[in-house]
Amino acid sequence: MSQREVLARYNLIIKKLRKNPANFAEIAAYLAFESELQGYNFNVSKRTFQRDLEDIRSLYNIDIQYNFSSRSYFIDYEEQPDANERILEAFDTFNALNLTDRLSNYIHFEKRRPQGTENLYGLLHAIKNQMRINFTYQKYWEGKMTNRHAEPYALKEFRNRWYVLANDLKDRQIKSFALDRLTELEITKKQFQLPHDFDVNDHYKYSFGIISPNADKPQEVILSFNAFQGKYIKSLPFHESQEILIDNEKELRIKLTIFITHDFFMELLSYGENLKVIQPDNLINDLKSTFQNVLKLYK
Repeated sequence: MSQREVLARYNLIIKKLRKNPANFAEIAAYLAFESELQGYNFNVSKRTFQRDLEDIRSLYNIDIQYNFSSRSYFIDYEEQPDANERILEAFDTFNALNLTDRLSNYIHFEKRRPQGTENLYGLLHAIKNQMRINFTYQKYWEGKMTNRHAEPYALKEFRNRWYVLANDLKDRQIKSFALDRLTELEITKKQFQLPHDFDVNDHYKYSFGIISPNADKPQEVILSFNAFQGKYIKSLPFHESQEILIDNEKELRIKLTIFITHDFFMELLSYGENLKVIQPDNLINDLKSTFQNVLKLYK
């Protein structure tokens, strides 16, 4: 059996179990059907199937478990649900790109520079083992590179960009560093102690994006959109705290509990006249002032 057939069989097993748990007989029947349909030999013995599960776990980090009470196999999503969703998303993308060797007429790739993901593995190693890191960094608004020494706490993704949340040893402030602006990463042998009261989920619980909280307490924000724009807001919520207050043929009104950081403010600006801020007053005034300044540019 060719390596191509083996990998295709792994994909079929994952595809089958993503829909519903299944016993070995059901999986074997599905593989037999696909063998006839595709003209390949995907049939396996139970012993080979057990090896397949180990290979799938090793290759894709997708954990397939056996439920003894129902005598069925299933994909375990519970341990790290967010990570597993991204793994399966990457799995779908990989399979789509692997369908043919000639993709140019079917897929249009976004033209952008690499996002610094080559440092993900090294940073994860440093975070897990609590090792200090040194790197060179350049802010967009500064012309020169600076050398940084930091204690990495966690990695965070926001809008297809990766950031490392770290304690900058220069001023002992927790900051977010974009991986696409980070170079010459060095993982030192110096270890550090993670603060016992730090939790990355708590740190960003009421934040939009990657900017750290800028106030003692989050604010209650109420926003109103027309019904058409509201469909997009419902399909891709601003924040996990999003709560729908009104949803009819004229308006979608939502409530958020969130810190009003710069990135959240800029996100609201992008909606222009489609957005109406109900509260708080300080956000209403800041948006009005910004819009007035923008209009002056066109006078």
